[in-house]
Amino acid sequence: MGTNGYAKTYADSVEDPEKFWLDAAGLIDWDVAPRQALDDHGAPLYRWFPDGQLNTSFNALDRHVLAGRGDDTALIYDSAMLDTQRTYSFSELLAEVETFAGVLHGQGIRAGDRVVIYLPMVPEAVIAMLATARLGAVHSVVFGGFAAAELAARIDDARPDVVVTASGGLEPKRRVEYLPAVAEALETAAHRVRSVVVASRDGFGHTAEEYDGAGGTEWADWAKLAETAEPQGPVSVAATDPLYILYTSGTTGSPKGVVRDNGSHAVALAWSMRNIYDIAPGQVMWTASDVGWVVGHSYIVYGPLIAGAATVLYEGKPVGTPDAGAFWRVAAEHRVEVLFTAPTALRAIRRADPEAALLAGYDVSKLRTLFAAGERLDPETFRWASESLGIPVVDHWWQTETGWAICANPMGLDPQPIKAGSPTFPVPGFRVRIVDGSGTEVAAGSEGNIVLDLPLPPGTLATLWGSDDRYRASYLEAFEGSYATGDSGYVDEDGYVFVMGRTDDVINVAGHRLSTGAIEQAVAKHPDVAECAVIGVRDSLKGQRPCGYVVLKAGSTATEQEVQSALADLVRKQIGPVADFRDVRVVEALPKTRSGKILRKTMRQIADGDDFVVPSTIEDRSVLDDLMPLLRPGT
Repeated sequence: MGTNGYAKTYADSVEDPEKFWLDAAGLIDWDVAPRQALDDHGAPLYRWFPDGQLNTSFNALDRHVLAGRGDDTALIYDSAMLDTQRTYSFSELLAEVETFAGVLHGQGIRAGDRVVIYLPMVPEAVIAMLATARLGAVHSVVFGGFAAAELAARIDDARPDVVVTASGGLEPKRRVEYLPAVAEALETAAHRVRSVVVASRDGFGHTAEEYDGAGGTEWADWAKLAETAEPQGPVSVAATDPLYILYTSGTTGSPKGVVRDNGSHAVALAWSMRNIYDIAPGQVMWTASDVGWVVGHSYIVYGPLIAGAATVLYEGKPVGTPDAGAFWRVAAEHRVEVLFTAPTALRAIRRADPEAALLAGYDVSKLRTLFAAGERLDPETFRWASESLGIPVVDHWWQTETGWAICANPMGLDPQPIKAGSPTFPVPGFRVRIVDGSGTEVAAGSEGNIVLDLPLPPGTLATLWGSDDRYRASYLEAFEGSYATGDSGYVDEDGYVFVMGRTDDVINVAGHRLSTGAIEQAVAKHPDVAECAVIGVRDSLKGQRPCGYVVLKAGSTATEQEVQSALADLVRKQIGPVADFRDVRVVEALPKTRSGKILRKTMRQIADGDDFVVPSTIEDRSVLDDLMPLLRPGT
């Protein structure tokens, strides 16, 4: 790595983390400044800045207004679906947040209470998040594409007092009504929600008034409540108090609620905005994701606003709204300097416009860096984007659990040479190792389990909601003294990290992490299905796609086509359209071990065309042999 700025900064972060992170805490405005960085008394559960107090909403809004930057742009809403745009200054956004904090306060929300936010990509989503944080309450954003069953599961786990939603969301060819799904979720959930607040949108068929009382809950209109709401100031909370819960799929199908605290989250994001993304106050960053995912939390909402930058909230698609030039239009019109998106979006644009001909119609000269994350940026897409844009294309790797990048090229600190297929080096604060199954570190160039030594740096998950034990079992017990990322990869002789894929059964569909176990649970509800296995198969566009293999019950007369159609509908209703579940094969039997475990990993390796070894514990080799033609690529 050499003796450069990155190397020294990284060394400082791991050799004296106390000083390093207390210095970084100077990027944040505190009500009570921390004098201690790390509290390790609860190891392996650690807490950062235990004696500090602050408010995250204040750091995102008020402090910029107080510094005389109230007229500067904070939020740019661009809806390709409605062909409308709206810009909010810091003062305007603060006024909206103060008012909606008053709405939530009027609904009884106080510090520590939970608010579930089920909204599309509209300004109300950002406002609701910041308003919840303003009160010291805890938000849990649920992606609007999730079905009622998924929403109900999160309501039961987070136990919110209020659900904030909208009339619906927009897809390129249809409108998605939200209120029927919310009502169904409330009826299904065991937990009783106190109230539902609805942001009305034109063109949808349902209203809050119509659903009032559904699920034993009061429903009210956002705008009407805002008319009489008393604006609320920021509530000071402990740095270690939770800011939000964000659910990520568990391998068992049961969602895991990642808990992010207030203090270390703010510090980590402020540090990353300056050192990874090279964004300063007044500049424009566009993260083309959704507020329902961790990327949207960190770099649509909190990161840019904490840094005093303008952030773009885009309601649209990379293609089809109206064409594959949509991203270049947004970048040009809003003078975007840093664009952050998923490799899936880049592949979709490339597929529709392989020569990037549409790019020529837009002036994207302000765009200086393209960041990609959410899944591995394959070398071909990296080369296409690099050659088309003529700017650095930076892959970086992180997880819902970490909240910000584990590995990245630090563009604001000390940019490093880029290697296709690698997210470059560990970010300061993250100690990355590659180990074998017994936890022994492997040689450079050898693939193994990627682990992070404890303690994790600020901004990472504090625990899982309601269960420290599940946190330990899920992440901390496989490799003593380390956090198991669940990813495999290697470090080359130059220190570059290469992340090759998941080691568990959570798949990555277009940047969305989905549990194959949850999809299997939905498939198993079909009356003709006796047994099923769902695996993630490599896909040139979406990274992975779920493929189902089902065994029908004896006497079933359903055709394969009928089963395919029925299961696609079932998964859409149970999981949501994000699963994109269409590939289903009816088989006579599934390959298993003698103990009854389905050989999903072996099936996946065959389907991906990888080398594989048939486990010695297989019960009947002929079952796998019979399945082989259906698994092999191109069949």
